[in-house]
Amino acid sequence: MWLGIDTSGAVGVAVGDRESGRVLAVGQDDRARHHDEVLMALIDDTLRRAGGGRADLEAVVAGRGPGPFTGLRVGLVTAREIAFVLDIPLHGLCSLDALALQAAEEAPEARSLAIALDARRREVYWARYERADETSSSAPGTRLDRVEGPAVSAPADVAEELMACDVVAGSGALLHSEILHPNSALAHVDAGSLLHEAWRRLDAGEDLTSTEPLYLREPDAKKPSARKSALGRR
Repeated sequence: MWLGIDTSGAVGVAVGDRESGRVLAVGQDDRARHHDEVLMALIDDTLRRAGGGRADLEAVVAGRGPGPFTGLRVGLVTAREIAFVLDIPLHGLCSLDALALQAAEEAPEARSLAIALDARRREVYWARYERADETSSSAPGTRLDRVEGPAVSAPADVAEELMACDVVAGSGALLHSEILHPNSALAHVDAGSLLHEAWRRLDAGEDLTSTEPLYLREPDAKKPSARKSALGRR
């Protein structure tokens, strides 16, 4: 069994069978906060529904973001700890790539796709994709090429290029719908798609060993400067 974890927005978990390429169970909590409170329970519940337990895991795939600092860190740290304790492989994947796969499978006629996740501060994490010629791929399944991003921007600054795509999806697009005009209801990453995209890329020989988070900017909470700390003690 393979475990997929993504906390780039919602908390998403999936358990799949690598040999058959099937996702056995999926769990999701759409709350934007409290990731640390729900993730382990969601993992155990998803494993149970898949008919296994932690000891049955063979590998872990973690969504690298981009996403808010605290939530993204919870998912990546948990994935690393599980892989370390069980001594199993750990793989990382850009979360936007997984959501793009979901959008592409919902709209098979689309040739170009834009994904925009809520980045708070009235900004979005975004990337653009083009559907690739599947006959040129060494791995089966839908193949997308990321042609720009991931990046973080104000919605108005990227509206023209994102809306030029056939599909616009993601929590950021939905939140800023008056600017980005999404035509898909997809908001968050399904961890099952995270597994599918990781399997396809591994079959194609890609290196997914990096699990460094894609924060793209400084965390919202910053350490006070020496001057502010001194003032605070008066």
